[in-house]
Amino acid sequence: MRKPIPFIDLAAQRARIRPELDAAIKSVLDHGRFIHGPEVAEFENQLAEFARTKHAVACASGTDALILPLLAWGIGPGDAVFVPTFTFSATAEAVAVLGATPVFVDVEPDTFNMDPDSLKAAVSGDLGGLNPRAIIAVDLFGLPANYTRIGEIATENGLKVLADRAQSFGASHGGVRTGKLGDAASTSFFPAKPLGCYGDGGAVLTDDADFLQILKSLRVHGQGTDKYDAVRVGLNSRLDTIQAAILIEKLKIFEDEIAARNRVATRYNEQLQNSVSVPTIPDGSTSVWAQYTIRSGNRDAIAAALKAEEIPSAIYYRAPLHVQSAYEGYPRATLGLEVSERLSMEVLSLPMHPYLEPDAQDRIIATVRANA
Repeated sequence: MRKPIPFIDLAAQRARIRPELDAAIKSVLDHGRFIHGPEVAEFENQLAEFARTKHAVACASGTDALILPLLAWGIGPGDAVFVPTFTFSATAEAVAVLGATPVFVDVEPDTFNMDPDSLKAAVSGDLGGLNPRAIIAVDLFGLPANYTRIGEIATENGLKVLADRAQSFGASHGGVRTGKLGDAASTSFFPAKPLGCYGDGGAVLTDDADFLQILKSLRVHGQGTDKYDAVRVGLNSRLDTIQAAILIEKLKIFEDEIAARNRVATRYNEQLQNSVSVPTIPDGSTSVWAQYTIRSGNRDAIAAALKAEEIPSAIYYRAPLHVQSAYEGYPRATLGLEVSERLSMEVLSLPMHPYLEPDAQDRIIATVRANA
């Protein structure tokens, strides 16, 4: 009987560090400080050091990690925030829930990330009286967006840049690790992310000490000197101490896991490049391969063949945001969103994790090649 191939193998990771995880969780249970216990500050310090930023603010989810910076910048009704349409709904949701307006931008066909030309056209186009305020650049599938050009457009137009690192935390662009890019960066610790916990969690990264204090206030109901001194309208968005303790242990092996992900991706690229369109990594950038995503006009047949061989696959994203009912009425880039629409019919993500064994990967590769 063939061994099952997991899409993301969290069990193998747990087995690797199970004694450390058990000890970390026991420590939290013993001291009983389940909200803002000492492990939270310890993890924030370690996360900032890893990302090469001055500060990290842990929060309750990756979505909150998008909302908190926008809230801190005072973004709300009448403001426009430019977001890619080829991403998960949380990106636009973080804007809309504050009463601001997401403006959908197309992505590049080779990197899947925000297209600077589409962004530039959207920023300079007719926004119907909206005030352009910020850009959320999503680093899809583990690869950083083109922050060089996005940053230039932002500077020219006085816009803030929020770098969504949920899938790319640990990667780099232009020799700079992703936590340093943008006016602020967010990440998610959802279990399936490259650095994930065992529940929901997120963090905001910044070098700005004043911004840090606002974020810390906002995540605890906007409190000032104490919990009965609300100085701004905030959220209840704290990372649980147990999750911080788990993340401390996972962060210790993260560099090794990134290297393993890159070995798996390199092998995929070498074996599949003549059968399907494989991911492109621009010069000067690295990826953490949150997903390994191919493109093919025969996508559905490949997915069906994989399923028949009991090999999991996934489609991210089957429908761009601008065609989903919750978001179809929002503004779009003047150049159109054709690339995103085409990608939604061609992309297929294959099993990707640091513990993917060569024999399992051979099965995946052989099935894709036979049905491409």
